[in-house]
Amino acid sequence: MERTIKRVAVIGGANMDICGSPAGQLVPRDSNPGTVTLRPGGVGRNIAHGLRLLGVEVSLITAVGGDVYGAGLLENCRSLGIDMSMSLVLPEQRSSTYLYVTDQRGEMQTAVADMEITECITPRALAPLMAQINRADAVLIDCNLSVETLRYVAQRCTAPLYADPVSTAKAGRLAGLLDRLTVLKPNAMEAEALTGEADPERAAKALLAAGVRRIFVTLSGDGMLAGSGDTLLHLPCYETRLVNTTGAGDAAMAALIWAELQGFDLERTARAALKAGAIACAYAEANNPALAELPKDKDL
Repeated sequence: MERTIKRVAVIGGANMDICGSPAGQLVPRDSNPGTVTLRPGGVGRNIAHGLRLLGVEVSLITAVGGDVYGAGLLENCRSLGIDMSMSLVLPEQRSSTYLYVTDQRGEMQTAVADMEITECITPRALAPLMAQINRADAVLIDCNLSVETLRYVAQRCTAPLYADPVSTAKAGRLAGLLDRLTVLKPNAMEAEALTGEADPERAAKALLAAGVRRIFVTLSGDGMLAGSGDTLLHLPCYETRLVNTTGAGDAAMAALIWAELQGFDLERTARAALKAGAIACAYAEANNPALAELPKDKDL
């Protein structure tokens, strides 16, 4: 399939990810022999990276400090062709870091996120950028942003608006903004946090009733619920070799945006996201270069 070049503005977090993986079975409350890696990450940055792999032009609006991690994040993003001209570089701040530990299968077991610098992405900082942001074909916000900033962007964004809740702790920041969203991609726990509905289907329907145009609820190994209007589909996962689940949701979000920009229908958009998540899980890092092959896949 021939790619159509589009531009997306991503507003959200960029971290330096520090990952510890045990060589054998993870033993809680003990020192585990294994490997420690340091790689660029963060929900916003990962989604921007995924979009670049899919051939989309991307501007990332984030905040980095004047430290070695910040320099590394800027260099990495620019090397990928991500436009960083609207990002904030704050010399007196420390850059975001995300420390996590997986088990022997690559499943994340615990994590600590130090993202205080993201609070510097304020309405005041974004005000001079909104005209340029609105020239994008789509805008993605992640819930690492403050409630005030999410509300500011949602109220002033004229491009189709996509949102990633990030976590159950941060999903509630979207309350009152759901009717501004073109697409929302929560997992089942985030959907429950937003609606109070423990059943994912009921939660998906509640989010549609609240005004979300298209909803995609990820169900881990049980696939995905995809909904629009009165339609709600349940699609299974693609088989994959599980290496590392970190970044799978970000790859799925990138694929959702890409598929929507290509004009895919609800089912094919969901299949693109599921395939992207499977590709991500089969790779040790958060962004699998094989995601670039997704537009050529005949099995979506």
